[in-house]
Amino acid sequence: MPTKPPTTSTSKNIKDLIFITLLAFFFKILLIPSYHSTDFEVHRHWLALTHSLPLSHWYLDETSPWTLDYPPFFAHFEHFLSFFANLVDPIIVDLHKGLNFDGPSVIVFQRLSVIVSESVLIYGVYLLGRKCGFRERVLMWVLVVWSPGLVIVDHVHFQYNGFLLGILLVSLAALEDRNDLLGGFVFAVLLCFKHLFAVAAPVYFVYLLRHYCRGGVFKGFGRLVMMGTVVAAVFVVAYGPFVYYGQIQQVFSRMFPFGRGLCHAYWAPNFWVFYIILDKVLSVLLVKMGFDIKAPTASFTGGLVGDSSPFAVLPTVTPLATLILVLLAMSPCLYKAWKNPQPRMITRWVAYAYFCGFLFGWHVHEKASLHFVIPLAIVAVQSMDDAKHYYLMSIVSSYSLFPLLYEAQEYPLKVLLLTLHVILMWYGFSSQLSKTVVSNTSAQRKKKDDNYDLKKNSGTNPRKFTLNWIEKSYLSGLLLVEVWSQFLHPAFLGIRLPFLPLMMISIYCAFGMMYSWMWQLHWIVKSH
Repeated sequence: MPTKPPTTSTSKNIKDLIFITLLAFFFKILLIPSYHSTDFEVHRHWLALTHSLPLSHWYLDETSPWTLDYPPFFAHFEHFLSFFANLVDPIIVDLHKGLNFDGPSVIVFQRLSVIVSESVLIYGVYLLGRKCGFRERVLMWVLVVWSPGLVIVDHVHFQYNGFLLGILLVSLAALEDRNDLLGGFVFAVLLCFKHLFAVAAPVYFVYLLRHYCRGGVFKGFGRLVMMGTVVAAVFVVAYGPFVYYGQIQQVFSRMFPFGRGLCHAYWAPNFWVFYIILDKVLSVLLVKMGFDIKAPTASFTGGLVGDSSPFAVLPTVTPLATLILVLLAMSPCLYKAWKNPQPRMITRWVAYAYFCGFLFGWHVHEKASLHFVIPLAIVAVQSMDDAKHYYLMSIVSSYSLFPLLYEAQEYPLKVLLLTLHVILMWYGFSSQLSKTVVSNTSAQRKKKDDNYDLKKNSGTNPRKFTLNWIEKSYLSGLLLVEVWSQFLHPAFLGIRLPFLPLMMISIYCAFGMMYSWMWQLHWIVKSH
């Protein structure tokens, strides 16, 4: 007689995760008509040029100001999408007629392409969360799939960060599973999609050299050759055709336009904000003291390539200087990866590397904070010591992206996204902490330790998830900055000093970022 299959908690857990994902999917569908930035036309043009031109002309085309400046694999990704775009509406991929095309067909198609490609991110989260408990997985799922920063940047402003971050998470999952060869291969593929992820390459190199290429001279050398061959093969497939065409220098000049300014048009909240402000303050003080200070010859920012030497007093910062500073900031992490390469630490180390690149790198976009916010969500769910600092950092990161959506109709959306994120984080981390305390209490009871204070640490009175007074004060100040920028500045100053709100947001968020980075640095230095 056939028996009815049992209803397991595992199947229910999977259904819950699917429900969370589908809820996010339908919410993002509702955002299709919302505002989009010039990045929307950038990617539409890339669809057109990869569809209309042969491979040998992709990095030479100048039909539009938005020339192709991503690595070849991303160009092939756009080429793949262009076949479907052509079926939807041929004008989307018309190199000349499609310029600045903004019809419903292209809006729906490109929005859906972002949503569908984000399935790679969902798969990456699934891989990293397999060994976690159900609560941890649900919280991980919510923090990543419902990340306000990711929604703002990808599904409103418009980019494909979820797709690219998904590739990163797949690589990290392979490394955590001790499948180093696969992890190195996937990371190489990622670099051929977007070269800015190369900030974590030193961590990958040191970790794989020490963890994968071990086992004696012959075995270690054999593994080194194997890893090198796999990585080199990926780059040969990506860049080999352009070497053949004699265009490799052209490709690299598009990908690395170092002539741009130190900062992006809207200052990313990083270390260089303080450097710029210090230069401005010093120049004003020295002029008042009678010194002859020449005005800067260029701005701090530049969207187009050009020489920039904007500092009046402090030394001019070069791309090489920022590279050295990033490597110095990253050095404690590299030392730990060399001394004791632990798979369970690799996600934290990689996230820290991207944090260093964000704070000290050249011409950093504010959107680059996603490179470390998303991986650190995985870490925070599994460590309550990290949860508090992730809580603050993710709020600061999300708020720093608010200026990307500057139109009035999007204001309720970004406020709602951040508010929901704050509530879900607080509830999720509090629940996790309560569960941890209950588990610890049960373990202590089993040990029958007479010195253990059951009343103080029992599950009926769990330790609460909370912030210290500095963090609470800082977040309160964040609210004041928003009230001034959104309401008081227009009321009292009108159109005067239009740069002031953006500058205030950059500076204030930079304090929060530096605080979170210093905690991460302290944790890595003290970890074993």
